[in-house]
Amino acid sequence: MKIVRFAVLATAAATLAACSVGPDKSRDGGVDAKNLSELEWGVWVDPQGCDNWIADDGVEGYMARRLDRYGEPVCSGVAPPGVATGPFKEGSSIPDVL
Repeated sequence: MKIVRFAVLATAAATLAACSVGPDKSRDGGVDAKNLSELEWGVWVDPQGCDNWIADDGVEGYMARRLDRYGEPVCSGVAPPGVATGPFKEGSSIPDVL
């Protein structure tokens, strides 16, 4: 019984330890690596009318749901559904030809 209890506790400890280790989600991992706070962010309004933060550095694109301080989606009406607004392509090295 002691062996089973030890195995369960060791597995739980290893699982919890693994939660604190992982990739740094605040950094771009590409060739032109930079902190994501250095990018210009815009807003894309999804089909439900809620805001999503977007950024484009020319190689990779980033998107995150915009949430209020209670964790609820923000639906500000800044643009119609399906429209992106803001300077989100400012970090891009590829010219906008469309």
